Amino acid sequence: MTDASAARHRAVFEFKSATLPLIAVILKTGDLGVLRTALDAQLADSPDFFEQEPVVIDLSQLNEADQQAPIDFVSLRAILSRHQTQPVAVRGANGAHAQAARAAGLAIAAMPAAPVTRPPAPAPAPEPQIVREVPVPAGGTLLIDRPLRSGQQVYARGGDVIVTEVVNFGAEVIADGHVHVYAPLRGKAIAGARGNADARIFTTCLEAQLIAIAGIYRTAEVPLPAGVAGKAAQIRLADEKLLMEAIAS
Repeated sequence: MTDASAARHRAVFEFKSATLPLIAVILKTGDLGVLRTALDAQLADSPDFFEQEPVVIDLSQLNEADQQAPIDFVSLRAILSRHQTQPVAVRGANGAHAQAARAAGLAIAAMPAAPVTRPPAPAPAPEPQIVREVPVPAGGTLLIDRPLRSGQQVYARGGDVIVTEVVNFGAEVIADGHVHVYAPLRGKAIAGARGNADARIFTTCLEAQLIAIAGIYRTAEVPLPAGVAGKAAQIRLADEKLLMEAIAS
């Protein structure tokens, strides 16, 4: 009887690891009033962007004062939930923040072991940074069919990314493989994020704020060549230099 009962229990459920798309909201301020205003402004034109997706609240980039100040995680969950997200965990928390987060029903998650290395950029004004980090199978492709707005970042870890809508100024598209943007590319595009020098960037309208392949980058401070500016183009590495070529229409 004992063996039969154990067999029935084994058939009822099963534990398995799962790889799921995950969004991180990286807080640059602990002032929830400022955060609420910034989120409302950034997501006003796309209220259903997240469609109840799970969210990790990242506190690792708070300044020292905000790291020491208490955070009302119940109110923070409510602010994020208003924008169709489901906060489930906190990462980068100190002891006091971790205790408060648990009391608010949030789990504590570890920081990523290998964060994406990007060229240094001027520090922006305090505002939330929306990060959509999606693991894809080796050689696989992530498809994004929505506009990316300022502050939004998509990272295709382990594969390529295809974006079929505009990448606005201040948005970032990152892939370990190729980056394809079949729309105006006005923000940042980073291919070969983990050192793949054979990766390329393709776009139907090159107006990028920054382009980078395997750590070699170029910013808008250097004007784009007339032959590719505002045109369909591909970017690749040649002798450790970025080569931009027009794509014939």
